[in-house]
Amino acid sequence: MAGKLIEWLESHMTSCTFKKYLGVECPGCGMQRSFIELLKGNLYESFVLYPALIPTIFLMSYLVLHLIFKFKNGANILKITFIINVSIMVLNYIYKLLT
Repeated sequence: MAGKLIEWLESHMTSCTFKKYLGVECPGCGMQRSFIELLKGNLYESFVLYPALIPTIFLMSYLVLHLIFKFKNGANILKITFIINVSIMVLNYIYKLLT
């Protein structure tokens, strides 16, 4: 089942419009490949391709749980996690532009 999902995802990957027309990677480039590597169980390869994927998954999961269960300090945790996540994305984007 998981193998078929991974095969389907690999065959239906979308190209980056930003990179296609401007010739520069966007801040989200690598997320699809990183997600596929994560599904395959390759945590290191997933992190190398897009370091912000795992924090993004945590952020979205925690957001859904907070909306359902209304955690006491949930909003503050979401704010901190969002700031960390955006920081990772920006730093990764700057690193990609410089290398």
